[in-house]
Amino acid sequence: MAESKPKPHYHGHRDRLRARFAEGGAEALADYELLELYLFRSIPRRDVKPLAKDLITKFGSFAEVIAAPVHRLTEVKGISDKIALDLKILRAAATKLGQESLLGRPVLSSWTALLDYCRSAMQFEGKEQFRVLFLDRKNRLIADEILGHGTVNRAPVYPREIIKRALALEATAIILAHNHPSGDPTPSHADIKMTEAIIEATKSVEITVHDHLIIGRENIASFKTLGLM
Repeated sequence: MAESKPKPHYHGHRDRLRARFAEGGAEALADYELLELYLFRSIPRRDVKPLAKDLITKFGSFAEVIAAPVHRLTEVKGISDKIALDLKILRAAATKLGQESLLGRPVLSSWTALLDYCRSAMQFEGKEQFRVLFLDRKNRLIADEILGHGTVNRAPVYPREIIKRALALEATAIILAHNHPSGDPTPSHADIKMTEAIIEATKSVEITVHDHLIIGRENIASFKTLGLM
């Protein structure tokens, strides 16, 4: 009777990582170990620890790895288009989970959750995107939509498009949010002028602008808190 082949050394490592996660959750693992857990399913027959460490070294953190665009992920040796897509699916799922946790909730009383969601959705984007969160009369979130895609320092958005969507959704209030890929959330002169134009335009249809959030790498700037609106 032929002897069974011994299991590769990484099988025991995978079992130990799974056990640590089951016992202590994500906080019990380093970023590269959490990434390993996910890569196990994309790469079932290879030791993925070196690859996970290479990804963290290149991008900085677990969140930055899954937020990185496909073309940058595939620059790392061992990351194919398929594996890069798997990582993007993880990012999409995480963003969707954050969005679902806010839908139907009064966001003004769930402000911390709102900031966490905006940060996770936008803080590592390489280009500016402009989101609008549409609220009903009780300030419950109806929808969150990206109405402007841009370059590394500008995401054009037009007040008439915001008003059109707000009326279609029967929203009575909105929160504006966009990211600064530079990492610095300080509002620019253009940001201030654009916000003023949106506030002025929405007055005519009785839509309230509660705030404009600028998402940086580490911090979030609030126009309301800064006294800019």
